[in-house]
Amino acid sequence: MAGETYNILFLCTRNRARSIIAEAIVNREGHGRFRAFSAGTEPASQVRPEVIGLLKRLNFNAEAAHAKSLKDLIRTPMPPLDFIFTLCDQTNEKTCPVWPGHPATALWPIRDPKEDQGSTPEQEMAYVETYRTLNTRLSAFMNMPFDRLDQLSSRDSLGSIEMTPQSIH
Repeated sequence: MAGETYNILFLCTRNRARSIIAEAIVNREGHGRFRAFSAGTEPASQVRPEVIGLLKRLNFNAEAAHAKSLKDLIRTPMPPLDFIFTLCDQTNEKTCPVWPGHPATALWPIRDPKEDQGSTPEQEMAYVETYRTLNTRLSAFMNMPFDRLDQLSSRDSLGSIEMTPQSIH
């Protein structure tokens, strides 16, 4: 598969924050090597305004960010997926989307930034921290050598892999 584009789907229940941020990071930083999609099993009517504001401040294409239904995504023609990451915090969320069988799947438990209570600056920091966490994990993942990515994409499950710079070698 070396030299081809890896297609990634990010799943969340509501598709309004974490999966939207991950999709934006991959589509900007993937440099043609990766293409991302995101969806939710119970999608919100719109992306969280804090996410739109964050993406704009970081010079992402915020206009491309919109909540999508997994059911609708499945019905549309799309390229074969290589990886599916579910971005739910199982300790706080009752349901996390599951994708059976192929492609390779992994759970990346990330707390929903909307859960942070407090002042507006504290809430905004929760979204910034979510971005930082996803950016670190995705940077490590996208910088893996092709042969390592090919090995991972041929597996049914990646388990709860933790992507850190040390794990790419």
